[in-house]
Amino acid sequence: MVFKQENRIQEFGENIGYLFSYFLFTTVLFFILSLTNRGISYFYVMVIVLVITLFGVYLKRILR
Repeated sequence: MVFKQENRIQEFGENIGYLFSYFLFTTVLFFILSLTNRGISYFYVMVIVLVITLFGVYLKRILR
C-alpha cells in the first residue's frame, strides 16, 4: 500500500514539474519574442508551445 502512495506522490510531482517547465519555457520564449519586437501576445505563445508539446506526445506514441 505504501508503494502505491509513493507512486501517486511521484506522479503528482512529475505533473507539477511539467507544468512549471511549460510556463517557464513559455515565459522565456515570450520575452525573447518581445525583445525582437514581435507583436505577439502571451496567449498565442502558450498556444504555440502547447501545439509543439502535443505534436511531441503524438510523435512519441506513434514511434512506440
